[in-house]
Amino acid sequence: MKINILTLFPEMFSGFKSESIIGKALDRGLLEINIIDIRDFCYDKHKQADDMPFGGGAGMVMKIEPLFRALETVKGKVIYTTPQGVKFNQQLAISLSQEEEITIIAGHYEGIDERVVENKVDLEVSIGDFVLTGGELPAMLMVDCIARLVPGVIKKESYENDSFFNGLLDYPQYTRPAEYEGLKVPAILLSGHHKNIETWRLKESLKRTYIRRKDLLEGRELTKVEKKLLAEIKKELGKER
Repeated sequence: MKINILTLFPEMFSGFKSESIIGKALDRGLLEINIIDIRDFCYDKHKQADDMPFGGGAGMVMKIEPLFRALETVKGKVIYTTPQGVKFNQQLAISLSQEEEITIIAGHYEGIDERVVENKVDLEVSIGDFVLTGGELPAMLMVDCIARLVPGVIKKESYENDSFFNGLLDYPQYTRPAEYEGLKVPAILLSGHHKNIETWRLKESLKRTYIRRKDLLEGRELTKVEKKLLAEIKKELGKER
């Protein structure tokens, strides 16, 4: 998969591209991240990528010409990071990971010229109801989430157990030692009984979702097993109260 990122601050991506899972995926040729400096497409003497907004007001707006020129050099779906976009989530990440190539415009200042949005952008995306100084961090966040879903980057079973992948929060995780200062790992995880462990994990996943993010269960079509476990959870929680 190829991911292009249009930015005014390409240096911000140096560490991001070289470390951890992203760095390994790039080294193995499973992923290509192409950082494009928007100023390379500013043909005036001062490489000006922004200007004052028509109609007045505070701040600056990213200019149409360099963005149009830069976008002519790439392919695939064009995404613009903006607080006004659709909320980024796991399902959108899964969908985008199936694309051969995507391009992310990291906005800055008061945003980009609306003519770019209207004529070149396929999808406006927000990472949350807050405002940052620029779109570089949202671009990294999205790329990190998308990249781990690209075949071969990590094991399939690893991301299939992630929170939100199947619509539920993840179950609790434990590792060695089995006991530390009197704090013990749940005995069922040491039993070696895979079916019982699987059921325990599903129940814990449902329990966390029910307690912390009940909205994720609304409209979800529960299996017979999930219905049974959820009924047990509600009964147990009722006793605890």
